[in-house]
Amino acid sequence: MARKLKTYTTSAGFFDLAVAAPSMKAALEAWGSTNNLFHHGLAKVSDDADVIEATMAKPGVVLRRPVGTSAPFAEDASLPRNFANVVEAKTPKRSPKATRSPPPIDDKTAREAAARYEREQKQREHEARREAAAREKERQRRKRAIGAAQAALEAANVNHREKVADLEKARSALDHQVTSPAELV
Repeated sequence: MARKLKTYTTSAGFFDLAVAAPSMKAALEAWGSTNNLFHHGLAKVSDDADVIEATMAKPGVVLRRPVGTSAPFAEDASLPRNFANVVEAKTPKRSPKATRSPPPIDDKTAREAAARYEREQKQREHEARREAAAREKERQRRKRAIGAAQAALEAANVNHREKVADLEKARSALDHQVTSPAELV
């Protein structure tokens, strides 16, 4: 027997999403979410009759509508032309306290803030110069190490060539002794 479908809703970007699915996991998979939106409180089971009716008509299909609107859910929802009005209507009204401008800053506070900023800026510049010097020192150390390794490699190559030449001379002498006419008699 198939499991009973429930309607789940969430918001993603500019759209509210709704889907009829047998489980929260199935809804998350339909939305393409890798996070558990239900655990974070970003998704829920819907009890809105219109939403349930729309999703049950197309189970498993993700339906969308512009966020913050009461438009019906559809497969191909587009943003309203007057989206600014929708956002404005959703924005909570501010209290008179919140609309007041911040108190004026006196000269002493402004000078202190500027001095603090200058000190911090100098500190950042000092740190940047110190880090640059450390990087340069490390680069020079690596350059010396590479030079030493290359010199050692060249010395080893010269030594190798000398030994190969000595071995060639010895082989040639042995070949000459084996093929000499005195030994053939």
